[in-house]
Amino acid sequence: MSDAIPDDVREEHARLVTEIRAHDTRYYQDDAPSVSDAEYDALRQRLLSLEAEHPALVTPDSPSQTVGAAPASGFSKVVHARPMLSLGNAFSEEDVAEFLQRVRRFLNLGEDEPVAINAEPKIDGLSASLRYEGGKLVQGATRGDGREGENVTANLRTVDDIPDTLPDGVPEVFEVRGEVYMSKSAFAALNEAQAAAEKQIYANPRNAAAGSLRQLDSTVTASRKLSFFAYSWGETSDLPADTQSGVLDAFRNWGFSVNPLTRLCHSVDEIMALYREIETARGELDYDIDGVVYKIDRLDWQERLGFVSRSPRFAIAHKFPAEKATTLLRGIDIQVGRTGSLTPVARLEPVTVGGVVVSNATLHNEDEIARKDVRVGDTVTVQRAGDVIPQILGHLPDKRPADAEPFAFPETCPACGSHAVRDVRENGEMDVRRRCTGGLICPAQAVERLKHFVSRNGFDIEGLGTKQIEMFYAAGEVTAPADIFTLKARNDDLKLEEREGFGDLSVKNLFEAIDARREIGLDRFLFALGIRNIGQQTSRVLAANYLSLEALLTVLDKAVEEGPEGEAWSELTGIDGIGNTAIGALTGFLDEPHNRKVLDDLLAQVTVTDFDAPAQDSPVAGKTVVFTGTLEAMTRDEAKARAESLGAKVSGSVSKKTDYLVAGPGAGSKAKKAADLGVTTLTEQEWLDLIGG
Repeated sequence: MSDAIPDDVREEHARLVTEIRAHDTRYYQDDAPSVSDAEYDALRQRLLSLEAEHPALVTPDSPSQTVGAAPASGFSKVVHARPMLSLGNAFSEEDVAEFLQRVRRFLNLGEDEPVAINAEPKIDGLSASLRYEGGKLVQGATRGDGREGENVTANLRTVDDIPDTLPDGVPEVFEVRGEVYMSKSAFAALNEAQAAAEKQIYANPRNAAAGSLRQLDSTVTASRKLSFFAYSWGETSDLPADTQSGVLDAFRNWGFSVNPLTRLCHSVDEIMALYREIETARGELDYDIDGVVYKIDRLDWQERLGFVSRSPRFAIAHKFPAEKATTLLRGIDIQVGRTGSLTPVARLEPVTVGGVVVSNATLHNEDEIARKDVRVGDTVTVQRAGDVIPQILGHLPDKRPADAEPFAFPETCPACGSHAVRDVRENGEMDVRRRCTGGLICPAQAVERLKHFVSRNGFDIEGLGTKQIEMFYAAGEVTAPADIFTLKARNDDLKLEEREGFGDLSVKNLFEAIDARREIGLDRFLFALGIRNIGQQTSRVLAANYLSLEALLTVLDKAVEEGPEGEAWSELTGIDGIGNTAIGALTGFLDEPHNRKVLDDLLAQVTVTDFDAPAQDSPVAGKTVVFTGTLEAMTRDEAKARAESLGAKVSGSVSKKTDYLVAGPGAGSKAKKAADLGVTTLTEQEWLDLIGG
């Protein structure tokens, strides 16, 4: 259930998603990063550690599911025929064993059923997709945000490991996917040349590869030695084999480089032996790796396993263990998130941990500071968990200064002075996160909410980024979302053309970009509102179930009126993937008069279009289905995934809106309620006959 994750964890995750996305845009699109690599890495590591502890947080809007940012304006856009997905993470042998057990449970395999695993090093580079038609390379693209990337065909043609043509007999259409990387030796040579020419010095080979591949002049890319390992595929008219390892053999025959350390394993013991072998050899390799990727070898099993959110169920990335160092804790700052959470950030004397300079780390919350007894002036142990991002493990008692005082966590918001409180959860426990009560009067929250509103997954208004939002807010000209859409009407007074950084053309383009977003889909609209615990995935689920804003608001208003014991609340929480936390956040938002005003003012300026109904190409598209009892032909998870792939809505409870109840042996109260409501009840075989197996 979605509400099994504590509110403070969800809040911190949402804040990290927003902040990392903003940094991605500034780095990958604007080429003007506002934080150091170490500071950025610190944000990502905390996010990864949260998602490792709470896998349900790994949603489409999470930076862990994408690489980089939306395509930059310097390149044309490429919509991937099949999304370029990311991987879930494992950090221990237990995690790997659990991954294999999940696969067995999902596929209903016996313990003695052989399961072959294709294992290969996880290359630390930039994902790319190469589309071949008739054996000729016609398009090369970056991953981008997973759904839409940058067309960098000319640059990819300069990579020696990427053939322009494939041998006769390859499928008519085939997208080869893999990792573009820069070897350590090529990286050293590049930085030496850059230094001699007094140009940019790259922080690591990964950044150098990304920067080189995104050059607008392909001759610059050609002058930098990039390499490519093939490991997967996207759209294809046919497959050359029925196993992962067989397809990789075909890649080799077609002229691609496949990592030579790739190997088939058949048990956890074999997997761990290879993992340790690769880890030992890591320092001697001429390219960076940060773990080992495991994929189920049989492609028919991969297809059955499918995907959860934007990660495949059939694959996982096993990260290398953290590296540690000690350094001085110079200070503790308090950051205020867009929903009011107060997050302590440790400011460190810069220290190199595993080849990366670390200068800060998240301290999570005040209880964590107290538990570790971390004080300003302490010498602390810093670890890069997952070999990427830093966290503080504790302090060295014998090096503590005599005058070091326990950190006093503020009880007022440092941004607006409003009282900062810790909520009491439904189970009676105190929330570990302290939050500002200032709401929209708090500048930290207001600005961050506006940034979130115009972000890529929200209204995505080109030319209205962090800098512009902060400027307009500071001037009191945009304090609520609706103000964005009245800028043009107020420009006689604002005179934006006369301001530094603006001009006639830029103002014209800004107003056109704003006008282009006066119509927006329901799911993006919900996400853009920045309501706590309502991320992109939750927004899509709600939109897919109610299709229109009017229908959704109708049931939410009833839930506000009736409360958690009412029928509307029960209907909402009956939606698979929607829990009390999400519905409580939505009803709490709508129950505040000032939020209603924000919503009403915004709807006076924009039109929210209905969510596209599921394609009507299956007999259950758009239908609501409930599964109960023991299923025999497939597991419950597999049945739900299959139904959703056909456009059905899966609910956890029976109501008058249920179309089908699929009842296996042992069906109880749900079967009786379905009969009372006149809901069509099917056996598992009847369901399979209906959907075509």
